Amino acid sequence: MKRASAPAAEPSFKGNKQSLPSKPCVACGRPMTWRKRWARNWEQVKYCSEACRRKGDAAATSATGERR
Repeated sequence: MKRASAPAAEPSFKGNKQSLPSKPCVACGRPMTWRKRWARNWEQVKYCSEACRRKGDAAATSATGERR
């Protein structure tokens, strides 16, 4: 039996990573692709990794002249 496939016009994210939204990391500029874990706060996601978040926070504090 052949399995019927879904029409190509329907947006399906299962296995189709090309159609997921992406945006650049603030610290390093690498493209970040949407993840299900980020579904609730995609607008607030700025950094691709914990290392970039630390680097970005350090750059922000040094630019303002604050010391910790």
